[in-house]
Amino acid sequence: MAHHAFNSEFDAKKHVEFKGTVTKMEWINPHAWIHVDVKKPDGTVEAWMVEAGTPNTLLRRGLTKNSLLPGTEIHVDGYQSKDGSLRANGRDLTLPNGQTLFLGSTGTGAPGDPGEKK
Repeated sequence: MAHHAFNSEFDAKKHVEFKGTVTKMEWINPHAWIHVDVKKPDGTVEAWMVEAGTPNTLLRRGLTKNSLLPGTEIHVDGYQSKDGSLRANGRDLTLPNGQTLFLGSTGTGAPGDPGEKK
C-alpha cells in the first residue's frame, strides 16, 4: 500500500466520532489499521476501518500490540473517507482507561496535524 497525503483519501469536512469494539488490529506499514464494529441505534453493526500512523509512531505514543486486542471498547475521533465508505483517518483514540492518544501521522495535512506549518 502506498503512502498518501491525508486529503487524497479523507475529507476534513466529514468529521466522524464513534464508539465501538476492536475486531482486528493490523500493524502494517505505512499505516496501521484498526478494524472496529460500531453498533448503531437500530441494532445493526457497521464494520469500520480506521487508519492510524505507522506502527513505530504508535509505539512511541504508548500504543502496543496488546493495547487493542479484539473485544477492546474504544472511542474514535477522525475524518471519513472521501468516497463515503466506512473508512476513517483516526485523529484521536480513547482507550477504556480514559487515556487519549493521537493516532495520526504528522506531515499528512490532516486537520490539527502537529507537523503542519502554521
